Amino acid sequence: MLSANESYERAAQDLEMLPGRSVSHSTQQRLVHRQELALMAASTPVEELSVDGGKVRVRTPLGHPCDWRDYKAIQLHEQCIGASFRENQLLIDWANEQPLAATLTCL
Repeated sequence: MLSANESYERAAQDLEMLPGRSVSHSTQQRLVHRQELALMAASTPVEELSVDGGKVRVRTPLGHPCDWRDYKAIQLHEQCIGASFRENQLLIDWANEQPLAATLTCL
């Protein structure tokens, strides 16, 4: 999916270059936001998980200060990863729905 590129504008440029079709950056954004991306489920009891987070830069108009936002991610080791942007409770609920081993190591 080209929209996973650094920006919808860049995805639109790449799409026009690769197959020679023109799809605007706003159409790229609408297509992405229309998708339901469900979090995966662990298939076996989770023995280890990691919680991490970081910042992403949200594009701002030229001349305006950068806008940085927080995201969080949980990795169920050797099974799957869940991440969210400004929806911490969604991630907490998802982790609690997984089959957890009697002893769980958290990093």
